Amino acid sequence: MTVVEAFRKLTGALHILYDRREAENIADMVIEKLTGLRRMERALKKELELTAHQEKELEHYSTELLQHKPVQYVLQEAWFYRLSFFVNEHVLIPRPETEELVQWIITDAKSISHPPSSILDIGTGSGCIPVALKKQLDTPVVTAIDINAQALHVAKKNADINNTSIDFLLVDVLNETQLNTLPVFDIIVSNPPYIPATDMTGMRENVLNYEPHTALFVPNDDPLLFYKAIAKFAKLHLHAGGKVYVEIHEAQGAAVKKLFEINGFLNCIIKKDMQGKDRMVKATIGIRE
Repeated sequence: MTVVEAFRKLTGALHILYDRREAENIADMVIEKLTGLRRMERALKKELELTAHQEKELEHYSTELLQHKPVQYVLQEAWFYRLSFFVNEHVLIPRPETEELVQWIITDAKSISHPPSSILDIGTGSGCIPVALKKQLDTPVVTAIDINAQALHVAKKNADINNTSIDFLLVDVLNETQLNTLPVFDIIVSNPPYIPATDMTGMRENVLNYEPHTALFVPNDDPLLFYKAIAKFAKLHLHAGGKVYVEIHEAQGAAVKKLFEINGFLNCIIKKDMQGKDRMVKATIGIRE
């Protein structure tokens, strides 16, 4: 079977679950993983034959993909901010919206004369946020916490893959006693669970059946649960002038902004993502009395 034939066969099979464009994108990722060749390179080697091992791998990948398993989990790889990350079902698949959050932090940090010396990521998951920030800013102290030991194992692996030094700690953001053992930082960032449980209805199977629900969903009766904890903690654990950046549900922008303002933060800003949806909030702590 040639690489072209493999691509067409997989695209056709995936078209049962996905539209043509998405099926082609997934097939492209799989064939590139199998062969190490990008699409343009494969176009120049149309008659290249897959090895018997590659054909067996392709069959295995196809079986998993046709069970709605996300391609990133099938390949155990996701790209984020031009870096490769190992992912499995203990961590969320990094999203483009989170890249935008990271870009906001990097742009702000590079625009000031004194770049941040310490950053904390709350609920790190795969570690994509602290790893990307460390690579771009070379901040001396980068700390990342998560409640899930298996997620921290993945995050540590990704720090190693990308040659970054990060302190990973098993800490529950909703446990004040644990949180208050942490020092003071220049920047606190978080992409916490923020999808209301009622939004499960209608969500795609590849999300519901595979991605960790504890990292996605928040109780309907308290959609700001994690932001309340973050605001309370950040109020006491940011240096004067320090900033907190959080990713948010598109319907919660005004509520999250108000929450930080109530907690004494200044210059609270809601930022839209590339889709035009409220997706991020930044807040700055003032000088404490």
